[in-house]
Amino acid sequence: MNEIRLGTIGSGVIVHTILKNVAAAEGIRLAAVYSRSEEKGKALAEEFGGGKVYTDMDAFLCDEEINVVYIATPNLLHYEQAKRALMAGKHVICEKPFCTKAVHARELVEIAKEKHLFLVDAVPTAFLPNLKIIKRELQKIGRVKLVMGNFSQYSSRYDLVLKGEVPNIFNPEYAGGCLMDINFYNVYLNVALFGKPLNSIYFPNLYGNLADTSGILMMQYDGFVSEAAGAKDTWGVNFFQIEGEKGYIYIKDGSGALGEVKVVTKESEEVFNGQDNPDRWSYEVDAVTKLLLEEDYDTVYQGLDTMLDVVEVLEASRKKAGIFFPGD
Repeated sequence: MNEIRLGTIGSGVIVHTILKNVAAAEGIRLAAVYSRSEEKGKALAEEFGGGKVYTDMDAFLCDEEINVVYIATPNLLHYEQAKRALMAGKHVICEKPFCTKAVHARELVEIAKEKHLFLVDAVPTAFLPNLKIIKRELQKIGRVKLVMGNFSQYSSRYDLVLKGEVPNIFNPEYAGGCLMDINFYNVYLNVALFGKPLNSIYFPNLYGNLADTSGILMMQYDGFVSEAAGAKDTWGVNFFQIEGEKGYIYIKDGSGALGEVKVVTKESEEVFNGQDNPDRWSYEVDAVTKLLLEEDYDTVYQGLDTMLDVVEVLEASRKKAGIFFPGD
């Protein structure tokens, strides 16, 4: 692939964040925007250097200039939109959570492999340099016995909930909720480091008929347990800690940002940080651009194995907790 000619679906905050980094990267440019609102689509295109604007999905996907589609819409729409893009012969980068159902995620992976297309789960944690450092340092703390993580980020849209409104991020009709949004990062990091847990149980805080606004997910592994707390209705200190028989690893700012990594044993205390850019999405854009330009299908497809495990954990956990989405 000589150049990534990006078509975006969605016009929310995350799209602006990604396109800001796209504008600063080489080998990738914005080619077109799809939005149900022509006004929002035009504003997005103008802000980031032009590009065509579509309000018709079929016309958007038929545009031969677009070779990669980036999807950043409400969670429940990811599967259908990703499938349509793949069937149209486009490579796909999809925001997390990739899908709400494991059967849908597996289907998309099969289509991508059959058509020899890229399918990327857009999780910034996966591309942060400190993830490699954590994996490298794990052996220093011995056998893992306990893992705990907290990701609390008060959402301005929770204020709307308190006023009686139902924003998409908390609407089960759009597969919203804290587990699928904030606590997702804790689940992802656990699976990336330790694989799929043997069992998981979710204890959600629910507000009326809405999806979970916060909660704690317990994951059982062979020999240890992991506690993952996430909240969109509170403030808190974000962190991720891995405790072993010979020491511990403390990750500042938690699973979403992977700030500096402190490794403490009886013999030593070391601090590592391979990230000098506070914009964590810059690492994602640079890494994904490189993978696609170099046509590194093996690495991309390996990442899908982790994604499939994450989707299975999320689906099983929420259903056991009584959280269901359309199509379940």
